[in-house]
Amino acid sequence: MRHDEQVRLIKQLCAQLDSGTTVDAGGVIRMSAMAYTDLVIAEQEWQEFFVGMPHCIGLSGDLPELGSFITNNDLGIPILATRDQDGSFKAFVNSCRHRGVIVETQERGTTRRFTCPFHAWSYDTSGALVGLPKPEHFGDVDTSCLGLLPLQAEERHGLLFVHPDPKGTIDLDFLLGEWFNDEFSTWRFDRLIPLAHDSYDVASNWKLALDTFGETYHFPVLHKNTLNNGFHGNVQCYDEDGHLHRMILCKRAIDQIRLSPEEEWDIRFAGLPVYWLFPNIILMPFEAGVYLVRTYPDRANPGRHLSRINFYVSPDIDQTNPGIKEYLDFQTQGFAGVIRDEDYVMGASQQTTANAAAIPFILFGRNEPALHHYHQTFRKMLGQEPLKYLSINE
Repeated sequence: MRHDEQVRLIKQLCAQLDSGTTVDAGGVIRMSAMAYTDLVIAEQEWQEFFVGMPHCIGLSGDLPELGSFITNNDLGIPILATRDQDGSFKAFVNSCRHRGVIVETQERGTTRRFTCPFHAWSYDTSGALVGLPKPEHFGDVDTSCLGLLPLQAEERHGLLFVHPDPKGTIDLDFLLGEWFNDEFSTWRFDRLIPLAHDSYDVASNWKLALDTFGETYHFPVLHKNTLNNGFHGNVQCYDEDGHLHRMILCKRAIDQIRLSPEEEWDIRFAGLPVYWLFPNIILMPFEAGVYLVRTYPDRANPGRHLSRINFYVSPDIDQTNPGIKEYLDFQTQGFAGVIRDEDYVMGASQQTTANAAAIPFILFGRNEPALHHYHQTFRKMLGQEPLKYLSINE
């Protein structure tokens, strides 16, 4: 993020702290709780948002060297992503062209060949079929046409995007917009290396997981003994542009930072930037790196989802230093613990009520603009009517 923008945002947070105000969405809206339970809506979301769109599956640091690979099974099709021998990023359907067996079963690694465990057909990192045992027995086939089925893949700003549909296309100018394409170029995500990762199978809709990242109104209550110690709750900056939005959460360290010269201000110390990449990605740069959160629906059950959380750090960080190691352990284990044991517990509680149809609708307040934006954007993409502000008597 450019320094003049960092200064603007820090000044805005300071002004809100001084005046006791926060961002204002302009009104209260309500939404049917069926958004978290309806099977028809869930299937529309799956087809439009997950099968039908490109997705960020990680950062460049997940493929650090030639021959690196990662696999992904969260988008309804097994994906194998590689760093080819020429350094390019490629992705394929992770399925042997002989009988369809999953070729690579490991989550990540480095290799020059992927070998099917069924009949040992083998493929190189460009997806080409380079080994077919006993071809004279198998029969005449054109091996040049039997490489791994390619998927559209693009690497930009240190982010790895794959379209799960072999016929799909990627338009990162649209997906990231002019705003994020400009701002992400300044963060140097491409330099970051993996630190840790975690995943949670949660009894809540995938959108409820995103909702927990969309406001800090709950910090003084739910996180009173955790995040509230490091953040000013119910204070944030918020900006949106079309399907994009960015929040800046307010750290308590801003109380000291505001006393230093503006040229020394750093938004990562004064706040926590939170970017939403439609439809299911939360990206949060912090002092030493970035958090990447991805939520995936359970196609068979709208009341369940899988969250994957990855932590990346700068290669300049000395992880052998005991003090730095303690700090990084706090960042990973502490952050993951809050999400797992506090936020997602609330999400599962909300889902229980939604499943029971106990109440007809839920509310998003004036101080929760990101939640307005999430759900209005989802509805717009599905061709649904926008949610409307409540009148004073409703």
